[in-house]
Parts: sequence; structure tokens; C-alpha cells
Amino acid sequence: MKKNILHTGKTLSYESEIKIRFCEVDSMGIVWHGNYVKYLEDGREAFGRKFNLSYMEIYKKYGYMTPIVKIEINYKKQLFYEDEIIIKTTFTDTPAAKICYEYEIKRKSDNETILTASSTQVFMNKNRELELVTPKFFKKWKTRYL
Repeated sequence: MKKNILHTGKTLSYESEIKIRFCEVDSMGIVWHGNYVKYLEDGREAFGRKFNLSYMEIYKKYGYMTPIVKIEINYKKQLFYEDEIIIKTTFTDTPAAKICYEYEIKRKSDNETILTASSTQVFMNKNRELELVTPKFFKKWKTRYL
């Protein structure tokens, strides 16, 4: 996977599972490619709940929004209706004021890698201004979990 971020070598991972629903497939029963972005979101949300880094907590407690500014997806295999998948979401530390995740989605039945991906989020204050300095709460979070 192409990596455009500076890594410090510190990571934290969490695995979540979902089952492919009928509304996520096309007429051939294959998952439409755009739905994979939703699965990455599912992985981020599960990670956030597990490690106290959820979108609403960041916003309500600390006053920051964390919009996605970059997503890279490498499709390797197809998913089908009723497949069960494991979404591995890995936080990768960087000294910059951003949240970086890497993902691996596998089909549960055969452990086949379906895709790998990465995403980058930045911090914006309530005035929708980009924060260039890592927020204090996020530095504390990294100290606690990494």
C-alpha cells in the first residue's frame, strides 16, 4: 500500500464485523464499489467507540470536527450479498495534527483479503478553521493508548 504519511511506528488496531445487506449490492449480487467507503466508516466508528475517539465525543467534548481529507482504496476481491466481513481498523501515529487510519477488510468465511485502504482526517474548530497544531486532548489520547 502506498503511504504518504510519516509514521512513528506506533499503531493501535480494532476489528469489527458486519454482514453485507441486500441494499449494498447491485443486480448481480456484488457489493457496489462506493459502499466500501461506508465499511471504512463503520470501522472508524467501531474503533472510536472502543478507544474513546468517536466523532461526537471529539466534537461535543473538545469542539473539533474531523473531516476526511484523503481516502485511498485498493480493491482486491469482490464481496457478495450475505458475506460476513471483518474490518480491521488501525490507527497509525503521526506527529502532524491529523488522524490516520489503515484498513484491511477480509471475508470471514475464507479469510480472503478483499481490500486495503487508508484515510486521513484533520482537525477543524467550530469556526471551521483548520487546526495546524495537534490539539491537547489528542496528545493526551495518544499518550494513553499508544
